[in-house]
Amino acid sequence: MQRQIIAYEQARPDIMGGDLLLFRPKRGLFGRLICVAGRTEYSHAAMAGWWNGRLMCLETLQGHGGRAVLLSSQVARHPGQWDVYTIRQRRSWAMRPAAVDAMIAQTGIEYGWRGVFRVALYHLPFVRFFVRPKTDDDKNGSDPVCSHLVSGAYRKSGFDAVPNLEDAVTEPGDLARSLAFRYQFTLA
Repeated sequence: MQRQIIAYEQARPDIMGGDLLLFRPKRGLFGRLICVAGRTEYSHAAMAGWWNGRLMCLETLQGHGGRAVLLSSQVARHPGQWDVYTIRQRRSWAMRPAAVDAMIAQTGIEYGWRGVFRVALYHLPFVRFFVRPKTDDDKNGSDPVCSHLVSGAYRKSGFDAVPNLEDAVTEPGDLARSLAFRYQFTLA
């Protein structure tokens, strides 16, 4: 995929509430482990949301839990590492406000460490031989990790971002590979 790097100030008007934000780490063992296990360059998923005229990054993060922070502050800290994906089908755009509301409703929740360990177990050798695929979104449990939260917010709004995969085991790479999204640009 050819990256299109755009300055945040220039890209800001083109970012819609409900757009998918994916983060590519440059360093850090935990982020790189997520990338390797998920067969992707992304270690984190979030959602863009307009809130009182401000463009926010809605996410859950280890050490913080569910939160809403200015997207500009995250891009300033990590320029060139945030990719923006938009929803491909215009008819699905109507669900954007409900997805953003679902993300905002999760601010303040605990980070889902149990979910991290559950997903990590599925990547261990031979475990996949004995574990059936998780496909039932209604059986989601525990506090969510980043991609679980984003996938669940989309689903609660009536849009299944990663069909045939339970939200609780959705990883950033699953969202990036989903045919529901299209890469727009990278923020710098």
